[in-house]
Amino acid sequence: MKPAPFNYHAPSTTEEAVGLLAELGSQGRILAGGQSLFQLMNFRVVKPENLIDINPVSELDYIRVDDGTLAIGARTRQSALERSTEAARHSPLIVEAVKNVAHPSVRNRGTVGGSVAYADPASELPAVVLTSGGEVVLTGADGQRTLSAGDFFRGPYTNACSPDELLTEVRLPRWPDGTGHAFLEFQRKHGSYALVGTAVLVHLDGESIDRVAISLCGVDQTPVRASRAEDLVRGNVPSDGLFEEAAAEATSDLHPLPDVKGSAAYRLKLARVYVRRALELAVSRAKGERP
Repeated sequence: MKPAPFNYHAPSTTEEAVGLLAELGSQGRILAGGQSLFQLMNFRVVKPENLIDINPVSELDYIRVDDGTLAIGARTRQSALERSTEAARHSPLIVEAVKNVAHPSVRNRGTVGGSVAYADPASELPAVVLTSGGEVVLTGADGQRTLSAGDFFRGPYTNACSPDELLTEVRLPRWPDGTGHAFLEFQRKHGSYALVGTAVLVHLDGESIDRVAISLCGVDQTPVRASRAEDLVRGNVPSDGLFEEAAAEATSDLHPLPDVKGSAAYRLKLARVYVRRALELAVSRAKGERP
């Protein structure tokens, strides 16, 4: 199928793009990489009257560190993030995660901002932003506002961005030196959507875990931060028993939707296994035992 007719707009600056959003309101739709939007349009699941193409807005294409925070422009290609040495030094978790996104051809067009704004509960980057304690910057005609990842993701494919706002930047704070990271996911085949994904950050103070973050994707209506599991782990010495207990706690309140790929019970079992494995890997990296 082909998309329904639409008007095409190609602003060259953020200001122009935001102006069009203010003018068109809910009749306008942002086009970034188009890896998800074009599929929805071709099947006429969505029929936007106006497409606002931000690909010409080169000022939104950057990866830089500002005052200890990794700032990623919304139009930055996922492949650029994958290859970024600066991002790898500052936030190896997001670099590890982005390599799991589909295939290179998709990452060459897909954008960081588009992936986060799309708010797919099975997507890798939203889960990493949530794990890292990240923020998103939204720009509208009245200026900018910054939201935490926890406040930004509202539901499946739903975010807190108003119709007249554009997601312009993703920010990830730096964790302390020596932090271990892990992103693991289960796919039926390479490049397909993950049934379950887990992102973990761990920092050790001597033999004990003094800081930890655990998030999951593909197991609920949004990416999920496993706060109670973090509380259980924090302050304790890593052990197999601790990891198993934390994995059970992390999955105790999840509500995965069953589909043709697997039942809810199957996804929960996978999630428990992958949380434990991700904790083990992150701790081993924090100890310098694994790269």
